Amino acid sequence: MAKTNQAPRFVRLANILTKTMLRTGLPLSGFGYPMYLLTVRGRKSGQPHTTPVVIVEQEGKRYLLSPFGVVDWVRNLRASGMALFTRTRQHEQVRARELPRDEAGLVLKGLLTSGRNPPILGYFGVSAHSSAEDFGRAAVEHPVFVLERN
Repeated sequence: MAKTNQAPRFVRLANILTKTMLRTGLPLSGFGYPMYLLTVRGRKSGQPHTTPVVIVEQEGKRYLLSPFGVVDWVRNLRASGMALFTRTRQHEQVRARELPRDEAGLVLKGLLTSGRNPPILGYFGVSAHSSAEDFGRAAVEHPVFVLERN
């Protein structure tokens, strides 16, 4: 079972401002990737919870990665399998499927070797020269979801 984490305090504080700006329709980017508001139903409360995230595109597929581990939005997304993404006031309902360890590891490796190395990847504990086993371990601790149109 993957360990439970939370984003560092500075990220949680910055998310308040980021969420506000995204709600006004500003097209923000995080490390060169578009930022979205992720809204997913709480697994216990059933109430919608919203957090800013970055969607990574690779080989025509869109992925949602969790740099801070198994946080609340990950647990909620695992439970519901559906999410609403909002960017510039445009909404899109998608299915989110968590990738198995090896497939998720390949996505992480592809991201690290793409030449776009966003600093947030430092939280994953791997480098472009890490082994497949290291990438698989990172994917267990930092879930990767593929986003599919509904």
